[in-house]
Amino acid sequence: VPKVEKKRYYDVQLVDMYTFNYGYIGSRATGNDAGCYAVAGPNWKGDTPAGIKKVFHSETQFGLAGYRTQLFGPSDMPNVVKIQAGYKVQPLSQFLKQPAPPAPPAIDFPSFTKDDMKTPFVKYLNFILQFCPPVEEEKALRAKFATIGIEAGKPFDFEKLSEAHKAEMALAIKEGYDVIEHERNNFAKLVNGWLIGSILGDRAFFNGNYLLRAAGALAGIYGNSAEEAVYPLAKEDADGLPLDGSKASYTLTFAKDQYPPVNAFWSVTMYDG
Repeated sequence: VPKVEKKRYYDVQLVDMYTFNYGYIGSRATGNDAGCYAVAGPNWKGDTPAGIKKVFHSETQFGLAGYRTQLFGPSDMPNVVKIQAGYKVQPLSQFLKQPAPPAPPAIDFPSFTKDDMKTPFVKYLNFILQFCPPVEEEKALRAKFATIGIEAGKPFDFEKLSEAHKAEMALAIKEGYDVIEHERNNFAKLVNGWLIGSILGDRAFFNGNYLLRAAGALAGIYGNSAEEAVYPLAKEDADGLPLDGSKASYTLTFAKDQYPPVNAFWSVTMYDG
């Protein structure tokens, strides 16, 4: 990452296939100085290479990096473009000026539809689990999953199940989704009309609470950890009535000079829930 002036906020959010925010590079986490950082997969072992400030370890073989660079207004756009041009991602071998390792086998990713994520979802889950080696604390859980056909790389055909098993699985999926949806709608505390709570983070944050993790993905997948950003949510107006743009217009009012206290920026997002 390039050097970014102190007044400008930026971050690089690192997310694995479990939707854990396993690391941050940027103003809060590492500062605004230029630097090089490594992202290592679950099978990588070794010492921190020379010139690397920190190694971030992903538990999964694929991940996501989300970049945010603060913009101070339309006239500031060229400065942001210049900063963005300074972001660089490269293989470790290229950074070290060494020969590249042998290319891994090509992966034949299966196509899928939204309906495939319903009752036939285990087929796709088993494919994805190939890239998610179990951590020590989850090996017993993975063994339990294997007893019902959920296992990395194993075939799974929903249509080959008996009608009774199909019905039981469909019911279990519905009941499971209902529980996740309920958690998403009720994890936060109501403070002065705003729902406030933390629902996204790293493995330590969830501490084995898989229901909260699923609710976080449903509420806003790839959202930030609370250390980086908070997301107060309002569903009702000052009279306790549900917000409904088809029935009313609304005004959000701040007392004079009493804007939200933040280190970078705040914003209001309206969405159709």
